[in-house]
Amino acid sequence: MSAAAAHQRSPIVLERMAPTHLADVLALGRELYDTSVKPYTSWSLSAIAGHMDADASSCWVALDGDALAGFVIGSMGFDQRTDWGNLEWIASAPAYQGQGVASHLVQACCATLTAAGATAVVTDVESRNTASAALMRRNGFKESVSVTLFVRDAPDAIA
Repeated sequence: MSAAAAHQRSPIVLERMAPTHLADVLALGRELYDTSVKPYTSWSLSAIAGHMDADASSCWVALDGDALAGFVIGSMGFDQRTDWGNLEWIASAPAYQGQGVASHLVQACCATLTAAGATAVVTDVESRNTASAALMRRNGFKESVSVTLFVRDAPDAIA
């Protein structure tokens, strides 16, 4: 993008995620997420709706005019810890990666969860996703409990 085009771009605005954003959020998530690397989770409308419908929802979109630049989806509660917030999903559209959009979304999500009473905010990052791990470290997250997912493939069916 040329300097003139970048200068003409409208500023990125953060807004609470609304139903009108769902189609774009779903499409961006389908473009970016490979749920096969984290098979215990899914990317779906119900995954988003569960967080949006939570009492302490922390779902935000980053908009460049009408274009979706990114989103974050979070809410209170992580496993049995009702006092922890959960930053579940975050994404920046490819054209906006490396421009600070994701950091602004992380900060908005964490601030909302902290205001709702979170004593900590938890997220997980797939081990090969070094960009997301760096994003979380830049935004005050530190590595904590590490869990390795063990998978046992079913033996070939007997003919």
